[in-house]
Amino acid sequence: MPDGTPPTRTLKTARALQAAGLLPETAVPGAEAVAQRYSISVTPAVAALIDPADPADPIARQYLPDPAELVTAPHELADPTADAPFTPVKGVVHRYPDRALLKPLLACPVYCRFCFRREAVGPDGGLLTEAELEAALAWFARTPEVREAILTGGDPLMLSPRRLGEILRRLAALPQIEILRVHSRVPVAAPGLVTEALAAALATDKPLYLCVHANHAREFTAEAMAALDRLTRAGVVLLGQSVLLRGVNDSADALEALFRAMLRARVKPYYLHQLDPAPGTARFAVPVAEGRALLRVLRGRVTGLAWPTYVQERPAGGGKVPLGPEYSPNEG
Repeated sequence: MPDGTPPTRTLKTARALQAAGLLPETAVPGAEAVAQRYSISVTPAVAALIDPADPADPIARQYLPDPAELVTAPHELADPTADAPFTPVKGVVHRYPDRALLKPLLACPVYCRFCFRREAVGPDGGLLTEAELEAALAWFARTPEVREAILTGGDPLMLSPRRLGEILRRLAALPQIEILRVHSRVPVAAPGLVTEALAAALATDKPLYLCVHANHAREFTAEAMAALDRLTRAGVVLLGQSVLLRGVNDSADALEALFRAMLRARVKPYYLHQLDPAPGTARFAVPVAEGRALLRVLRGRVTGLAWPTYVQERPAGGGKVPLGPEYSPNEG
C-alpha cells in the first residue's frame, strides 16, 4: 500500500487493488480479464497481511487475481467435487449416507484463487430464497439417515446472526440430526464479523463444530485470535482445514508453523486437502508424493494434536480418501 495504511473497505476490483498498492499498474489488465470470469474480494484484514514488495508473498498468492486462472488444464473440471449429481434439491449436496451439505448462500468475504467452487461463488452467487431454504430444510426433515448437517457455501458466517441462528435451530430440532458443522473463512479473513451476536447464534443444544479454513500461519492475527476466542467461549468446537498449495504452504516449515498457529488458537487441525482440480488452478498444485513426503518430515516433529488427515476427493463425487503417508509398525 502506497502509504502503508491498510484499506478500510473490501477491495473488489483490479483498480481498487492497484489503488491500494497491492497490484502494480502493469498487472491491472490481466486482473481485469480474470474479473470478467471470477470474483475478486480482498478484505481489509487480508489486505493488511499482504506484502506488495514480496513477489512470492503467500497471502497475496491466495487472493490476488492472476491471468493464469484463465488457462484451463486438460484435467481440470468446472465441478471437480461433482456437487451437481448429488443435489436432490437446490442448496443441498448428499454425497455420503449419513451427512449432507446445506449451502444457504454462495457469497464469501474473500474469493480464493484456488476455490473448487469458483465457477459458482460470487457476490451474486445465490442466497437461497425463503421457498428454496424451506425446501432444503424439508429435505433434511424427511431424510432420516442423515445425522450430520454441514453448512457451507459460500460462507455461512456471512449470514446475519438472526438468519444463521434460525437455520441452525431448525436443523438442531430434527431428531435424527446429531451433529452440526459449519465451514468458514470468516474468522481469519473478516474477523470483525465474529461478533458476540454471531457467536451466540452458533450456540445450539446439539454438538456444533466450526471448520476454520486457513492456509498460512500469518492468517492467525491478533484480530483472528480474538474472534476464535469469542467462538470457543461460546462453546463452539474449532477444527482447522487447509489446502496444500504451491507457493503458500508447500514446505515442512510452513505446514509446521500453520498447524502450531492453529493449536495456539485452540483450532485442531482436521483436514489437509489435496488441491481439487478446478479450472485455472494448476499453478497451486503440489503432487501427492510431495505432500506425503512433507508430512513424513513432520511426523515426530509436531505433536499428534497438530496432525491433520491428508485427503483427496475421488473423481465423480466418490468422496474423500486419506492419502497417508503410510508407515510399517517396525519402521524406525
